[in-house]
Amino acid sequence: MLEPPAARQGPGPLPQPMIEALDLSIRRLVAKMLPGDRRAAGVGAGTELAQLRPYEIGDDVRQLDAAATARTGQPHVRLHVPERSLTTWIVLDLSPSMAFGTTDRLKADVAEGVALVFGRLGVRRAGSVGLVAFGPAAPRVLPPRGAKPGLVALRRLLAEGVAPDGQHDPDGLAGALQRVSRMARQPGLVVAIGDFRDQHRWQRPMGALRLRHSVVAVEIVDPREAEVPAVGHLALIDPETGARIEVDTSNRRVRERFAELERERRQELARELRRLRVDHVTLATDQDWLLTLGRHLR
Repeated sequence: MLEPPAARQGPGPLPQPMIEALDLSIRRLVAKMLPGDRRAAGVGAGTELAQLRPYEIGDDVRQLDAAATARTGQPHVRLHVPERSLTTWIVLDLSPSMAFGTTDRLKADVAEGVALVFGRLGVRRAGSVGLVAFGPAAPRVLPPRGAKPGLVALRRLLAEGVAPDGQHDPDGLAGALQRVSRMARQPGLVVAIGDFRDQHRWQRPMGALRLRHSVVAVEIVDPREAEVPAVGHLALIDPETGARIEVDTSNRRVRERFAELERERRQELARELRRLRVDHVTLATDQDWLLTLGRHLR
């Protein structure tokens, strides 16, 4: 059972002009990263010229090509290759650690905003959006749907929140990526959104996805995860496992060791994503995440 985090703030404003600006960046990213030829079979209304041919009765007169008609003295029409519809798959982390945030919003709020942005862009040009959510005991799956039904289903699931404390699947990300690999029959865009904490064995399935799809990893972080403040004795509970630990944060060595371990973890994650040739975006809860996302994808 999912539940909205108590301190939920939402992703904040999603200005349409900003999302429009991201559209071209994402299309370029997909074109650059997807292997092979992306042309669709057949011809029709679109942007890429397929051929010029003499006019035949029944052709759309709006497709008449003035230059070819004037040059040959015979009416000619332009035929185009239609734009290929793209399926966007969102792999979303709903584990309890996403209900953490110490600044403007929770990590779950930022993840919600990123999912909405890619969802809105994904249904453009006859595209569709599907979702595989991990974190709870049973993964949630939304099959690809286009236009309004796809966005309504996405918003409904996002509104349900994250898994309660203590419900954590360390292989959730790996399982979600494997599920997308089985369901995604055509090359498309896969966006993995989460904090990538305490997740095991995800490298191989993500690498396998990268062979056929354009893959973007959106890492959500909070500044307090990088360092522990010197506030004396603290009793901490891991929301994913329920484990309790007491630490003396006034001890400088404890704070330094914590920061070192977190720095090593982040560096290892970045190295693995570079090795897999996966585009890596880091968004923080104390920043304008939409602006950061736009700058990265440009």
